[in-house]
Amino acid sequence: MLLAHPPAPEVMSVLSHDPVLTHIIANGKSLKSAKSEDLYFKLLSSIVSQQLSTKVAATIFRRFLELFPEQYPYPDLVLSAPNETLRGAGLSFQKIGYLRNVAMFAAKGNLNHAIIDALEDEELIKHLTQIKGVGRWTVEMLLMFALERPDVLPVDDVGIQNAMKRHYGLTETGKALRVRMAEIGESWRPYRTIACKYLWQSLDNEPK
Repeated sequence: MLLAHPPAPEVMSVLSHDPVLTHIIANGKSLKSAKSEDLYFKLLSSIVSQQLSTKVAATIFRRFLELFPEQYPYPDLVLSAPNETLRGAGLSFQKIGYLRNVAMFAAKGNLNHAIIDALEDEELIKHLTQIKGVGRWTVEMLLMFALERPDVLPVDDVGIQNAMKRHYGLTETGKALRVRMAEIGESWRPYRTIACKYLWQSLDNEPK
């Protein structure tokens, strides 16, 4: 599915206050939707992908899925799978532990739609980062892509940092850079997610 380009009038009425972003959007393409209701599956995929290239991560995740009936890693199956079986798919012991943490979290009902949908963005970040192996950046990506929450600004994301440095001439680093990014992004509320997706697109390295 493709989202409209340019964005809907109510979105552009906000984002057009920023001339730099307006130019980026005008030269951009329609945004692809990656919305998914299966947050559990997306979390597992995110764990496997950590610190790996897209191609290698895809291969390992495919092998991981092939270990299970219907190629779906239900929580009870992940929890009961022997370490050597999971290692055979190319997973490190650390990632096996993280995957089991996600499976345990899901098995307890913590990823039910009623819970996820009821939580605001920051509450959901706190909820999911209880899982060892799941950090803030991972949850922010899930919020932006799987859940399509409209107002997320991942100031720790290297792609967004690079895009804002390039387009806004930012020279700050570290905490000072993140503060400046947040300041600039204030004018994008409540559509900071869409703004960020166009910034990623401008560097042609949008997260998958």
